[in-house]
Amino acid sequence: NGRNGLNGENGKNGTSCTVEPLASKDGFKVICAGDSVGVLLNGTNGTNGTNGTNGENGLSAYEIAKAGGYTGSEEEWIASLKGDPGVAGTSCTAEEISGGVKITCTDGNTYTLNNGTDGKDGRNFDEDWMVDPRDRQLYRVVTIGEQTWMAHNLNYETDSGSYCYKDSVKYCKKYGRLYTWAAAMDSVGTWSTNGKGCGYNKTCSPTYPVRGVCPEGWHLPTQTEWNTLFTAVGGQSTAGKKLKSTSGWYSSDNGTDAYSFSALPAGVRYGSGGYGDEGNYARFWSSSESSSGRAYGVYLDYGYDDAGLDYNYKYYGFSVRCVKD
Repeated sequence: NGRNGLNGENGKNGTSCTVEPLASKDGFKVICAGDSVGVLLNGTNGTNGTNGTNGENGLSAYEIAKAGGYTGSEEEWIASLKGDPGVAGTSCTAEEISGGVKITCTDGNTYTLNNGTDGKDGRNFDEDWMVDPRDRQLYRVVTIGEQTWMAHNLNYETDSGSYCYKDSVKYCKKYGRLYTWAAAMDSVGTWSTNGKGCGYNKTCSPTYPVRGVCPEGWHLPTQTEWNTLFTAVGGQSTAGKKLKSTSGWYSSDNGTDAYSFSALPAGVRYGSGGYGDEGNYARFWSSSESSSGRAYGVYLDYGYDDAGLDYNYKYYGFSVRCVKD
């Protein structure tokens, strides 16, 4: 509080900010006036620098290459060191709006963070978002009933069994990746042994919950957990309409997205390697097996308000939504 001046009035309280480390130790959460306003993530290692100048009596890297038998020019040698250009990342900007902050990203997505009341009623960053520590991708999360779900499709690239629609990175940015059931279950046992060995033409007995390809602390939902979600949004007969995104569906048959689940029509990858039905269908894997060749998945289709839960071939590529442990 400001001190009273001569015939003056009390000054207003100032706002102070503090930072505290995230539980994942990947950075820090910024808190101002008791309200979490964002995070600062640790940077990754920088790329290799350019060649330095020759030290005293030293040889340049090009001269060393020549001494080793390289016969091209220095320009050709430098050009040979350059890798393929990387894919441009997504950047976001923030602007203050009435009642909060609007975030606009170059991938076309926009988000609004509403101010809390005295830092008590607002939701914290850790409640609305999560960071996958494996590749530092950011995902919005939503709590529906007693479950907390990722509100974006998973976009973690595995060594095999995960694909961008039409093999184009732009679709991964928009829809996340499409996974075979074996990749979704982490059949090679990279992250856990609960789904190890599960795949096409194999009958397995996983230990639930199956983390699968999901980040630590999350898992691939079972058939029962999907049914629990449908019940929480009013029943399977109308779940599709309520879970679909409000744009992007064929013939403007969009959903209401009443629970901010934002299911996008990402299409599928067929066993032949082809792709189809972007704009028409959303397909999500469960960790429940039907037979050696098939597993259960969720079906959201344009033209229908319900949500289907049926089995399909394990070699198809479907989207993945993770549910919190």
